[in-house]
Amino acid sequence: MNRPPTPDPTPAATRTGDAYRFERFRTGLLVKDMSFGPDDPGAGDRVPAFDLPTLDGARFTSTDPGPLPVLLVFGSRTCPVTESAGPVLRDLHAEFGEAVRFVLVNTREAHPGQLLPQPRTFERKWEHALELRRHHALPFEVAVDDIDGATHRAFSPKPNSAYLIDPQGTILYRAHWANDERGLRGALTAAVRGRAPARGHSRGMAGSLLRAVGHLPGIVRAAGSRVERDVWLAAPPLALLGRLSRLFGRLPADRRGLAATALLVGILLATAVIPFLL
Repeated sequence: MNRPPTPDPTPAATRTGDAYRFERFRTGLLVKDMSFGPDDPGAGDRVPAFDLPTLDGARFTSTDPGPLPVLLVFGSRTCPVTESAGPVLRDLHAEFGEAVRFVLVNTREAHPGQLLPQPRTFERKWEHALELRRHHALPFEVAVDDIDGATHRAFSPKPNSAYLIDPQGTILYRAHWANDERGLRGALTAAVRGRAPARGHSRGMAGSLLRAVGHLPGIVRAAGSRVERDVWLAAPPLALLGRLSRLFGRLPADRRGLAATALLVGILLATAVIPFLL
């Protein structure tokens, strides 16, 4: 199915919708992305209500998720962590896809630019979802949130979070970043064996972000140079690591951020030590 369903008529965009569909990445967004609030859904909670169309013409709903556990992932084409998570999700689907329903929900663009701007209509968002599926060669369902991100906001609008949900609609596990392969594999293994995961949430944070840094230059190429300018203004250290990661093009993208960090630390140490040697 290549054409989006006709959305229900809605009133003019609300202030909440306008804020959700930001045009420029800002420091405040980065700060919010770094932590969940105490009231955000987590392990043991029921999922918020949702009813989303998928690109294949089906529905993904909270009331009828199907007989299998569900791995629900949020992501966008311009999110470096989603870029890092693509191979992880394909590998996990190859391993667990017969026992777990995988669904990626296309959200707002994490880093909109002049080439891939923030969608202003549902039809454009549908097109972005098609591109997201094509780019990552996703072998599982891709659903599309509404233009104001009602489902994304109900869960907590993190760029690339993931939730393992049982068939009754209870959250078993929450991952801050979907490129945390070790955490997700452990949770999925427990779920298919009929057990609750040992932990209700992922420990992955710094490592997940470092793996994503090496994908930032590719996001800039895809979305436009404005993305890099916005990251420099919002998060200079992240932008610097992204720029340094270009020096390590022979490494897999997931390893370039760590290499860039090691280089930067070496430069800072040398700068601090050399004056004492002169």
